[in-house]
Amino acid sequence: MDSIIFDLDGTIWDSIDTVLNAWNSIIKENDQIKRELTRKDLEGTMGLQMDDISRKLFPYLDDNTRKQLIIECCDVENEYLEKQGGVLYKNVEEVLKELSQKYKLYIVSNCQPGYIEAFYKYHNLKRYFLDFENPGRTGLSKGENINLIIERNNLSKPVYVGDTEGDLKAARYAGIPFVYAKYGFGQVSQYDDILEKFDDLVKMF
Repeated sequence: MDSIIFDLDGTIWDSIDTVLNAWNSIIKENDQIKRELTRKDLEGTMGLQMDDISRKLFPYLDDNTRKQLIIECCDVENEYLEKQGGVLYKNVEEVLKELSQKYKLYIVSNCQPGYIEAFYKYHNLKRYFLDFENPGRTGLSKGENINLIIERNNLSKPVYVGDTEGDLKAARYAGIPFVYAKYGFGQVSQYDDILEKFDDLVKMF
């Protein structure tokens, strides 16, 4: 193994409460939205791309309205995350620091442009990662974005660490081992290794 590619939400941090406040600040100003969102609503969208998230949360809106709403929510979300951050899982920086001395580290997340940058900025963790990718920038699936990272960085034996069935499918698409972050938001049908907590990575690798 020469590298570790990470999912972000439910794997490295939990940003739901900050994102929820950001989205509801937009939603409460929109008369077409039936109610404000809850944490449970957002938990049910973890691992999905933005188009799928919007259809799941706002099925009663037409496509154009939904797309515009998501753009507004994501823009405000990035602003909130830059100022408030999210909740890092226990010992994240210590683990990343140790892993980065032995392996190349990357992030591939289903998010909009600016989201990973906001994570880097607030928590000052950019120094541990060599590259990142997301569908907001490429328009590609998570599996395709994993392949982009692999090709762009000439990786030979990467693994992918994530917490949802979508992460599993992305790793399988890219043909690399999948490590399941059991402490995250999702449940998966299979995995190559499992983490009970983030700092288990030090013992695993």
